[in-house]
Amino acid sequence: LCCRFDVYRKVPKDLSQATTTGAVISICSVIFIVFLFLSELALFISHEVVSELTVEDPVKHSEKIPVFVNITLPKMKCEYLGLDIQDDMGRHEVGFQDNTQKEEINEGAGCRFESHFMINKVPGNFHVSTHSSQSQPDDPDMSHTIHKVRFGMDLGEGKSVAGSFNPLENVDKTKGQSFATHDYIVKIVPSVYEDSSGNIRFPYQYTYSYREVVQFGHGGRMMPAIWFRYDLSPITVRYKEKWKPFYTFLTTICAIVGGTFTVAGIIDSCIFTASEVFKKAELGKLT
Repeated sequence: LCCRFDVYRKVPKDLSQATTTGAVISICSVIFIVFLFLSELALFISHEVVSELTVEDPVKHSEKIPVFVNITLPKMKCEYLGLDIQDDMGRHEVGFQDNTQKEEINEGAGCRFESHFMINKVPGNFHVSTHSSQSQPDDPDMSHTIHKVRFGMDLGEGKSVAGSFNPLENVDKTKGQSFATHDYIVKIVPSVYEDSSGNIRFPYQYTYSYREVVQFGHGGRMMPAIWFRYDLSPITVRYKEKWKPFYTFLTTICAIVGGTFTVAGIIDSCIFTASEVFKKAELGKLT
């Protein structure tokens, strides 16, 4: 009685026929299934990063944003260079020295400039200039290559998301006019990255526009500088690592196996039927 409930009815072996075509299709189907299975397994064991937009301040415990700058100026001596910081809260520092390193290059004719500092969460600017130097160079040339300008925390090793966390990396402005001021207008977007272990980091993305201009004042041509004028966006981008649930992996595998064998069975049936019709036609038995 229980056999009546068997939906997987069996065909006796003496009523089935093995063919070379069926064997080839079966082998190809197994190879195809293994390939898709391994592909899905690789996707399952790797996490995915989902993002959403919110309107908030993600770092409520701090009113400041860390900034890291690394620039090479091949035609400006280190002795003339300094960092100036200004913002809408009244901050005005000329010749910022803390966490600032200057390394001579090109036999002392150029400088590798690096600094790590904090800015307030208000519009402002920071610029590399000669304003803090007691003497000014005769032929100032602020042509440069930017290696890194980072706002907020570093995203971390092995983290890769679609975003603009360091769009100024390797920007080369060494071919510009020697007396030109380089002006970068930067729009900062707060970001939050939460990994699969619940650890949270606060990197900041940014976009920028650029202009090069030779400035003149009442006393003639003004000393050039490298300006970074920044403003903050009210929108925060949140990234979160997520693992795919096991049931989606299981559903996909069942679909791969079942779908492959179903399609393979249809192909094999069509080929077998066509071959039988062709054989009958050769024997003159096709009516």
